Amino acid sequence: MPLSDSQLRFLKPKDKPYKVSDFEGLFVLIKPNGSKLWQFKYRINGKERLLSIGQYPDVS
Repeated sequence: MPLSDSQLRFLKPKDKPYKVSDFEGLFVLIKPNGSKLWQFKYRINGKERLLSIGQYPDVS
């Protein structure tokens, strides 16, 4: 189930960075300083790649 804007606003930082999955490889990385970063994990020819999309709420 895709994350809603209200769910993203209420995510709180923890001692270590953690991920909250959206769907099919898209997730939000919440860092200890409170920043929230959109990232996308995918594979090409069996190699895992990570694409950083931007910071929430700049990228909704």
